[in-house]
Amino acid sequence: MTTVHVTVWDDTGGTGASGPPAVFVHGVLSWGTDDRYGFGAQRPLAARRRLLMIDRRGFGASPGIGGDGGGDGDEPRYETDYEVDAGDIVDVLGDGAHLVGHSYGGVAAMVAAVRRPDLVRSLALIQPGAMRPAARHPVVAAMLERGRAAAGGPPPDLTPAEYIRLSTEGLGLPVPEATPERLRAARTSMRERPCWDADIPLGPLAAAPWPTLIITGTWENAPEAYRKYAGEPLMAAAEVIAADIGAEHVRVPGFYPQVEQPGLVNDALDALWRRADAA
Repeated sequence: MTTVHVTVWDDTGGTGASGPPAVFVHGVLSWGTDDRYGFGAQRPLAARRRLLMIDRRGFGASPGIGGDGGGDGDEPRYETDYEVDAGDIVDVLGDGAHLVGHSYGGVAAMVAAVRRPDLVRSLALIQPGAMRPAARHPVVAAMLERGRAAAGGPPPDLTPAEYIRLSTEGLGLPVPEATPERLRAARTSMRERPCWDADIPLGPLAAAPWPTLIITGTWENAPEAYRKYAGEPLMAAAEVIAADIGAEHVRVPGFYPQVEQPGLVNDALDALWRRADAA
């Protein structure tokens, strides 16, 4: 029995069609089936395979992390924590599944895969926020230095609605309606354990028998500051990690791959799963 809410998408007529299911782990400001920033555009993949869309703790229909976030008593230090997420992911993997993670969810997916590689059939990371494993790259090192110097999170007087606006409008994205579900996602994202500083050993991922795919955008259409301070470190980290673990690295136009280029991303995921199943 899992703690987190999981939406099952299965348009195969109940057959599960081809091979193991695929587990999806979303990033910040979203939830598993979110059309705007989650994996809503990946629904067509359910025509061939059972998809399990996780709502991470504090997002969507899942409970919060309670006292498991590193605080004192019942007060969590963080509202979202990739280590806690990794335990939930392991539960959802069941007897074995393909694993897909985006952004913060990509870091949690990496941690889960390191813990239980025997339950993973393939690993797909869409712009994972893992910076520390690639710290030898100068662009990544500079990002880590900036992040550590700015530790402390958003200003205490920043509201979830303002966080939504700043996280979208300033990046050239449309500002979504401040629904209760979106406000909850913003509130949780504002108190996240920094995933970019996660100390993830890459050795187990390099030694794993299953294939790994990393997908990043090319970022040419992003606002200049966003590209410099977010896009360039993400692209550099992906290059280093892909080389270190022997992953395929696919680049697609834009800066929000599964939302801006769903066809390309879905084709890449389907090809990965077919290759893993055949092996």
